[in-house]
Amino acid sequence: MPMPTRSLSLQGATNFRDLGGYEGLNGRSLQWRKLFRSDHLGSLTAEDLAVVAGLGIHRVCDFRGAQERLGAPCILPNAEVQALTIEPTVVQRLTERLDAGDVLTAADMVSLMQQTYRDFVHHNTPRFKALFAQLLASDAPLVFHCTAGKDRTGFAAALILLSLGVSREVVMQDYLLTNVLLKIPPHAGGPLTPEVRDVLYRVQEDFLTAAFDVVEHDHGGLEAYLEHDLGVGPAERAQLANVYLAS
Repeated sequence: MPMPTRSLSLQGATNFRDLGGYEGLNGRSLQWRKLFRSDHLGSLTAEDLAVVAGLGIHRVCDFRGAQERLGAPCILPNAEVQALTIEPTVVQRLTERLDAGDVLTAADMVSLMQQTYRDFVHHNTPRFKALFAQLLASDAPLVFHCTAGKDRTGFAAALILLSLGVSREVVMQDYLLTNVLLKIPPHAGGPLTPEVRDVLYRVQEDFLTAAFDVVEHDHGGLEAYLEHDLGVGPAERAQLANVYLAS
């Protein structure tokens, strides 16, 4: 039997992909067609909707801010959308800097992205805890996403994969796949210089590392963060493994 494809090659959500196949605890691989990560689901074509319908996805966790959701609401029919709002977004922070007259360099943008990732841990841990509650509540297929499916979604995917025993090297490889898959609209970024735009619309290893440095230094490491902050202790991790890893 051929291996399922990781990227679903959708037209309206180019960063829509399956987390299946990665090796987790005790050599058990993540099941295919159970967990998906994506950019927003507001521009899916009729063909895309048919593909997603075939996956049986009705559970959606959306990390976008309120205005992001209004601008591109999820169009999956019969979707149960859980809003796990993370704000301010990096675009909001960037806009504030530009409105204040700041002239940003690529290095400034890297620092802004790193702080955004640190704040995922500092200020938005309850949203990621709610995602895990959804994962534990049912074994039905689920997709989680933000706007581009790279930052909020990238950190969420890393937490899920690590909780299931996937190696950090593979987790980083999955994170960096965004740079291969995500297609940016030609006029996105407006007045930004090409160098700043490239930082904003791509992912870098040091972005994700910034978040996990906070996990390590402020929360006692990944195991403690999962158990005490995300509600994913040994019993919950065993349950996740039973649901999402192949037997």
